[in-house]
Amino acid sequence: MKLEVSMSLFDKMADHDHEQVVFCHDESSGLRAIIAIHNTTLGPALGGSRMWPYETENDALQDVLRLSRGMTYKAAVAGLDLGGGKTVIIGDPKKDKSEALFRALGRFIEGLNGRYITAEDVGTSTTDMANIQRETAHVRGCSAGAGGSGDPSPVTAYGALRGFQAAVRWQLGTDELKGLRVALQGCGHVGYYLAKQLSDAGCELVVTDIDEARSARLKEECGAVVVDTDAIYDQECDVFAPCALGAILNSDTIPRLKCKVIAGAANNQLATDADGVALAERGILYAPDYIVNAGGLINVYHEGPNYNREMVMEQVSRLYETTLEVFRLAKEHGLRPEDAATRLAENRIAEVGRLRRIHRS
Repeated sequence: MKLEVSMSLFDKMADHDHEQVVFCHDESSGLRAIIAIHNTTLGPALGGSRMWPYETENDALQDVLRLSRGMTYKAAVAGLDLGGGKTVIIGDPKKDKSEALFRALGRFIEGLNGRYITAEDVGTSTTDMANIQRETAHVRGCSAGAGGSGDPSPVTAYGALRGFQAAVRWQLGTDELKGLRVALQGCGHVGYYLAKQLSDAGCELVVTDIDEARSARLKEECGAVVVDTDAIYDQECDVFAPCALGAILNSDTIPRLKCKVIAGAANNQLATDADGVALAERGILYAPDYIVNAGGLINVYHEGPNYNREMVMEQVSRLYETTLEVFRLAKEHGLRPEDAATRLAENRIAEVGRLRRIHRS
């Protein structure tokens, strides 16, 4: 590796104070993955393993750095004793999966000695987690039969619903969802369950997904209107709910939005800080993604022999109050919601760091 490439990597890590980045390669299984550990002040880093056909290795690196940082703030705001981490696997989840690939990843995770715990994410499943578990105990989100709590997507979706409700109350002045028109982007595991809950609450749905079968399923089950993937940004709606990949709120898409609220389960929805400014200037309320989608993390955090689903759902439900707290803090201090959420997270990390005699710059 040339020196200038190495220095560029360390510069990227330093941008958001990442602690560790691990590049994982196993020729026999075809594994190419990156594990990023952002911050372990509150506890071991926990974050899912995402499998995606990234166009370049740099795209994968950029994604894992952004995602792992978001996990740190998500855990902090949710009140969990966890840090933030993430894994991205470069590959097509429809073609490139194998037992050997995930077992190879498990061996790399085991080598981190508990500093990082993985779980299910975009492109991976409870079956994949079970294969990782054959090589390391540092994995969550396995099936109930394998000692886990099963697919965390329904819990993530319920937390997203609670954040959605809080944003609607703050911006529209009502707890009533019936009759609201929602443009939902991404009908995968979490998006599907969120759409079902919104439909049950009486919302009108406009949906899209790169997999036409997923959106067709919601059309059949919920009467959702299906539009092309790019057309979702042009829909007249009360709430835009991003539930696919990140960086979809950017200089190209924000001018096209015709909504009053953005509240969805996708990670890292804002492409840049400037895009949060652009939303505020347009009077669109943005519910910070790492609060809205924290339900799945809360669920896997409590996995173990004493797992109590009812207790977990009660804690996830409180994301409603957490979201409102962020909006109140933002209003009181003249901040945008995402900055208020960051302040909450960083204050907790700093306070616990002082208790543990950890001083971070």
